[in-house]
Amino acid sequence: MSSSLVRFPATAGQQLAGRLEMPAGRPRAYALFAHCFTCSKDSKGAAFVSQALAARGIAVLRFDFTGLGQSGGDFADSNFSANIDDVVCAARFLEREYAAPEILVGHSLGGAATLAAAAALPQARAVVTIGSPFEPRHVEHLITNQEELLTKGEATVSIGGRPFHVRRDFIDDLAQHDPSGTIGSLRKALLILHSPHDQIVSIDNAARIFAAAKHPKSFVSLDRADHLLTQAEHAAYAAEVIAAWASHYLEPVQEQVVPGVRVVEAGQGQFAQDIYAGRHRLRADEPLAFGGTDSGPNPYELLMAALGACTAMTVRLYANHKQLPLARVAVELKHDKVHERDCEECETRDAKIDRIDRVLILEGDLNEAQRAKLLEIADKCPVHRTLRSEIRVETRVAE
Repeated sequence: MSSSLVRFPATAGQQLAGRLEMPAGRPRAYALFAHCFTCSKDSKGAAFVSQALAARGIAVLRFDFTGLGQSGGDFADSNFSANIDDVVCAARFLEREYAAPEILVGHSLGGAATLAAAAALPQARAVVTIGSPFEPRHVEHLITNQEELLTKGEATVSIGGRPFHVRRDFIDDLAQHDPSGTIGSLRKALLILHSPHDQIVSIDNAARIFAAAKHPKSFVSLDRADHLLTQAEHAAYAAEVIAAWASHYLEPVQEQVVPGVRVVEAGQGQFAQDIYAGRHRLRADEPLAFGGTDSGPNPYELLMAALGACTAMTVRLYANHKQLPLARVAVELKHDKVHERDCEECETRDAKIDRIDRVLILEGDLNEAQRAKLLEIADKCPVHRTLRSEIRVETRVAE
């Protein structure tokens, strides 16, 4: 995957900053991600979900609204209508430079802005909200000092513990929008993701969005997640759901066949890797105890999986060829480091070696001679032979 900073103009002339997350191969689709109220494109939720979607083949542009993050303009000059306009400008940028976004994803108030902007983006097929309020004015309760704001027409207020200069126009604009009409006339597939434990935007907002929307519409609970999706595993789950759900509404693409095997950082945690093997995609990671997110088997487990699979295939091939009554074969493997003094075949006794314990489970009406022969055949598995032979790994840096 690759990640790059991009800039594009907003309607008022200010430059908006975005980050484009590109998958390792050709994108199966482009998506746009709008962040939560007073957050930025670099908030954990925005980054986690965007990177996880890119790992699943979907390119994602996440951007900062006017006056936030690295975008130009003054937050005091923005309002909800300006947020809607920023979403449209970001989509237009994607369309000019890459391809029109087919998936629109909005987090919290960014979800409300995305729902409102969707009508102006006909090429978008699917819309996703994450922890979004039904009414934009829901964010009013997050603004302290409202009395001074309403009296003087502007004030420095505290939003989420941070100071922002806000004008009364911001409050007045929130009341201008009719979510029922907007959502009811969406005419796009809608996926609503919301946590029942959300302390910022209660889950009844998801119910109201769902009731206002027309089919096709779907709801998925982000159980145990917080409003900001600060845990990588919750964001990864959201991305898995989005990618699987959206694929139903995207044009089918020719599967990209990767020659050999390609391993690319997944952008989820510090160890997760996406593995491309021909037409297939796998995930490798480390367990939580070793600093990973446990989103896939670790490298040694994948190694044992290769040996186990090859062993079972080899045994099955021989049994079928000899017409043995083998009903089913399973292989259990365990990797460990042992002292060479515990190894009868080892020449030295003062170091550690890798040992894989492999157990064959043979089901069927087999006699002892047949079982012994299948045990012998297991050692002829090609992967087993490779592991026992001298291996050379030639490594170089790509140009």
